[in-house]
Amino acid sequence: MTRTKKTGGKMRGRVAAIGALGLASVALAAGPAFAKGDVDITAPSTAQVGKTITVKAHGGDDSAGFLHQLCLEENGFGEGWHQENCSAAVEGDAQVTAHGTSARRGDLQFRAVLYGLTSPHDKHPVRLHASDVVTVHVR
Repeated sequence: MTRTKKTGGKMRGRVAAIGALGLASVALAAGPAFAKGDVDITAPSTAQVGKTITVKAHGGDDSAGFLHQLCLEENGFGEGWHQENCSAAVEGDAQVTAHGTSARRGDLQFRAVLYGLTSPHDKHPVRLHASDVVTVHVR
């Protein structure tokens, strides 16, 4: 019976795995930087029929070369999403507020969408970020 000597196969596997992880971390660090930004929206959770509902949003993004415009959108009573109000095109953070009333009971949903523009009259804005949807229960 002949004996064969193991040549350290487990060790080579560990070294290869460590090397692959190190290479992956270097590749991720050298990758392109992505713009950071977010959009926040606030609205009351409930409202009375005929009373004023105030929805506020603010958002920003650090992408270079863009003006920012923030728009509030509403979805309610089976009408689909439509724009309620938009801010002016600004450099930096944008803010928008909408005031409205509901003539009937039900749920209204709101969201804010941040657009990037190359000029104040840009015909093709780029959608950068959207907020979570908030629901206002109208009683």
